[in-house]
Amino acid sequence: MPAPERYPLSLRINGRDHQMELEAWVTLLGLLRERLNLTGSKKGCDHGQCGACTVLVDGRRINSCMTLAVMQNGREITTIEGLAEGDKLHPVQQAFVDNDAFQCGYCTPGQICSAVGLIKEGNAKTAAEVRELMSGNVCRCGAYPQIRKAVCAAAGIEDDDNAVHAVVSGTVPA
Repeated sequence: MPAPERYPLSLRINGRDHQMELEAWVTLLGLLRERLNLTGSKKGCDHGQCGACTVLVDGRRINSCMTLAVMQNGREITTIEGLAEGDKLHPVQQAFVDNDAFQCGYCTPGQICSAVGLIKEGNAKTAAEVRELMSGNVCRCGAYPQIRKAVCAAAGIEDDDNAVHAVVSGTVPA
C-alpha cells in the first residue's frame, strides 16, 4: 500500500516559522499537540463545542480541532505558549491570575486565547457582551464569574454584573 500523500505547509507559530509536509486529514490541534509538542491547547470535545482547543489564527480565535492544518497554510498561529513575553505574562494571562479565573486549569488556555481574540475583535463593550461572546468556551468547574471579571479587567470594561443571582435547586448558577 502506498504512503499517504503529504502536502507542503508553511506556518508561523508563536513567532517561529515552520515548514513541513503533512497528510491532509491532520487537524491544526493535532499538528500543534502531536507533531510540534505545543500541548497547551487542549482536546476537549473534538467537535468544536467546548473551546478548549481555541487558538488565534491571524489574530482571530478559532477552534483548532475543527480546521485542517493544511487550510491554514501561510497563516500566523498563536497558542497559549506564544502569549507571554519571557517571564512577563500577557495582560489577559495576568488578569486571569489576578481574578482567580481558573480552577482545574484544563479550559484556561482556550479561555485565555479566546479572551485575547475577543478583545482584539473589539465587539464587547459590556460585561454582558463579554459573557455572551465568551460563551463558546466551556468551564466545567464553573469559574464563569471570575473569567468574566478577568476578561473585563483586561479589556478595560466595567464589570457591572455584581448582582446576586437566585439559585434554583438542581441547576448550576452561571
